[in-house]
Amino acid sequence: MIEWSESKIRSFRKTLLDWYDQNGRNLPWRKDHDPYHVWVSEIMLQQTQVNTVIPYYEHFMTEFPTVTDLANAPEPQLMKAWEGLGYYSRARNLRKAAKQIVNERGGQWPQTAETLQELAGIGPYTAGAIASIAFNEPVPAVDGNAFRVFARLLEIDLDIAKPQTRPVFEEIIGRIMSPDRPGDFNQAIMDLGASYMTAKNPDSAHSPVKAFDQAYLDGIEMQYPVKSKKPRPVKIAYYGLVIRQGNRFLMQQRPSDGLLANFWTFPLIAEDDVLALSDHPELTTDEERLTLLEKLVQQEFGLTIHAVPMGGKIIKHTFTHRQWLISLLSAQVKPGADLSFFPGKWLSEDELKNMALPKVQEKLLTRVYQTK
Repeated sequence: MIEWSESKIRSFRKTLLDWYDQNGRNLPWRKDHDPYHVWVSEIMLQQTQVNTVIPYYEHFMTEFPTVTDLANAPEPQLMKAWEGLGYYSRARNLRKAAKQIVNERGGQWPQTAETLQELAGIGPYTAGAIASIAFNEPVPAVDGNAFRVFARLLEIDLDIAKPQTRPVFEEIIGRIMSPDRPGDFNQAIMDLGASYMTAKNPDSAHSPVKAFDQAYLDGIEMQYPVKSKKPRPVKIAYYGLVIRQGNRFLMQQRPSDGLLANFWTFPLIAEDDVLALSDHPELTTDEERLTLLEKLVQQEFGLTIHAVPMGGKIIKHTFTHRQWLISLLSAQVKPGADLSFFPGKWLSEDELKNMALPKVQEKLLTRVYQTK
């Protein structure tokens, strides 16, 4: 790792902030330093591109102008406002943290990175962003951009995928960042990482800090940051049951924990659960699997169904660590079927249009409508 002198650090701060003052991105959440605005934007920006977030953020602020409005929001309204952003636990944690601020702290925000992490869903990066931008605390906000920028500037060869690497970067950046303008410094690093120092096809030759970019000067910038590969998502096969009566679908509500908690989907039956009913799962034919599926639905939910393949390609949906592979089946139940043991109900097409649905369910519905 390259070490910088105090004079070089001061020169870097000035160069970076002068560039940011002239070229910083004009984003709606940067119009003020309100912690609520910073917080919501940072949560939305997790796993989501800036251009995608902007209209969601503006609509969200119309729906929930203050942290009190968010704390008091009904969950269906919140989920509908979040629909399309994915990773819905982020929205639930937003409301949970809002309730902590309003109900437990009298509407007062924690003002340090350490105490901000006492709120639901706020980790080290988000806490650093809020504390530095809203409360001027000189703490770094270390996200993917910061890892990449400083790994290249200083040729830091630590694996950023390892948890023990973050504190090292936090300490290094903490020494370099501006003590007077910590929020602007962190945002300038974000903008630098999103423009001249991107992960792919960087434009380092025109970067405002190219004179400080040791990896670029050495011609090895694409070697940084060092990051071990993530394991591939585990593939899980499901049967999705499309059960219709008129303009209604039989929908299942997901459990209150785990993936897609509390959301409504077509009934999803894991292929492994179906095959567990067979003495020789590796030898079962497609027809035998359907018979086993019908048996499982009868056992689990007390529903007698007749299922047939809908045709078309398997629908794939990837989460962080899992990939669902869903084969759609058209199924029928008797009118007036007893749903006492089924965790769901009949929902009309109009009701579904007004509900927040997870992305995977939107994919399934699209396929159904395409095959009408």
